Parts: sequence; structure tokens; C-alpha cells
Amino acid sequence: MKSSRLFLPLGRNFLILLVIGALFLPFLPLLIWSFSEGWYFPQFVPEQWTLGNWEQLLSPTSRVLEGLAQSLAIAITTTLLSLLIGLPAGRALGVMEFPGKAILKLFLLTPIIVSPLATLMGIQYVLIRLGLNGTLLGVVLVHLMPTLPYMTLVLASVFANFDTGYEIQARSLGANPIAVFTHITLPLITPGVMVGALFSFLISWNEFLLTFIVGGGSVFTLPMVLFTLLQGGNNGLVAAVAITSVIPGLVFLVMASRALEDDTALGGLGSV
Repeated sequence: MKSSRLFLPLGRNFLILLVIGALFLPFLPLLIWSFSEGWYFPQFVPEQWTLGNWEQLLSPTSRVLEGLAQSLAIAITTTLLSLLIGLPAGRALGVMEFPGKAILKLFLLTPIIVSPLATLMGIQYVLIRLGLNGTLLGVVLVHLMPTLPYMTLVLASVFANFDTGYEIQARSLGANPIAVFTHITLPLITPGVMVGALFSFLISWNEFLLTFIVGGGSVFTLPMVLFTLLQGGNNGLVAAVAITSVIPGLVFLVMASRALEDDTALGGLGSV
């Protein structure tokens, strides 16, 4: 009996490692390629190794760093704006009952269901009239089109299980609205906020088509850098940029996972 209890954690850890290994296995050739000077079939491993690809990527004159900086600025700003708009909208959809609520939820799914090209031309016309086409702000605004529905619907699901009685009790004890939000509401909805923020960040970070059309070549994000390098045939540099583009998403994923683990340890939404 004791031996079976001992093997259960070992088996679970083995399965976790197996899943992680399967997920990261496709990145192994990219990692090898990024440190090779040429890796051709039927070579099992490269004959020559180099740091030149990473030195070129980190060079001050490289457009990769510019693309990385602009991608981070756009993705973080888009995520914050999605949260700023999606939080009250999600609360209204989750807590309140009003006519047309189901239709509104279906309407929120429209940017996800319909091809972006179907609505992009009209949005671009508006951005041109406002002088925002080819600007970082214009790209951020158009990135809200796919990210805002995810944020709103995730938070609506969280607020659907939210007990507003906690807020009412806090207000009856003299807490002001800001204190109620920071000490009662926000800790209880933090897992939902992290999940919605993760979706918003990853969608904005990897967005190419909307950035390419609205950015007009003036906004140069990391996916655009990667697409440009693919035309040049430098596989080592392409691999280094591809690995770099994955790192911020992994960091954000780890942060979201820790937030969810902390909430589970404290009882989380199950106590709401």
C-alpha cells in the first residue's frame, strides 16, 4: 500500500514531464539551428557552431530589438486597455440581468467568428480619417478587436459566480468603493483577470495581419521581423528570432499559472 502511494506522485511527475517534453520538442531544432552555422541534411547535428546569430539579433543596429520593443509596448497596452474596458463590461454581463443580454454576448463573438478582413477595411478608413493609420496607437486600437471579446467573456464567466454580498457587507462596514474593489473584488477575480490578460497578451503579441495592414510598414513588430527574415534564407537568425518571440509568452504563462496556483491554495473562486 505504501509503495503504491509512493509511485503515484512519481507517475504524475513523469506524465507532467512527458507532456512538457512533447510541447517543447518542436523548439529543439530551432534551438540547435540558432547556434549553427549551417545544418543540412543528412547531418544529425551541425558541423559548425556559432554565436553569430544571437550576436546579430542583439546588435544595436538590428531591427529585431526594435520589433521586440514595439511588440511589447503594443501587447502590454492592448492588454491593459482590454482589462480597463472588459472589467466593467464583464461585470455587467455576469451580474446584471437585462433584455438582449444573450444577443450582446453573441455580438461580442463576432470579431472572433468573422474574418478580420471583413471589418478591417472599414476600421482602417476611420483610423485614416483620425490620423491614426501607421501609428502605434492605431495598431493598439485595432488589436482590441480580437482581444476585447476574450477579456470580456472570461470576466463575465467569473462574475457569473461572484457573490456581491461580500461587497455589500464591506460597504455596510464603512469601506469606500475603492477599498471594496482593491480588498474584496479584485482578490476574488484575480484568476479570471490573469486568464483574460494572458489571452489578450498572446493574441496581440502574435498578431501579424492587423499590424501589417494598419501599421503600414511604420510599425515594425516581432512577427513582422520574423516574416521579413523568412524571405532572406538565414535559417539560424530566423530560429533565434523565433525562440525570442516565444519567451515573453512563456513568462506571462508562468505568471498566470502561479496566480491560479496561489488562488487554489487559498480556496479561490470556490469560496465566492
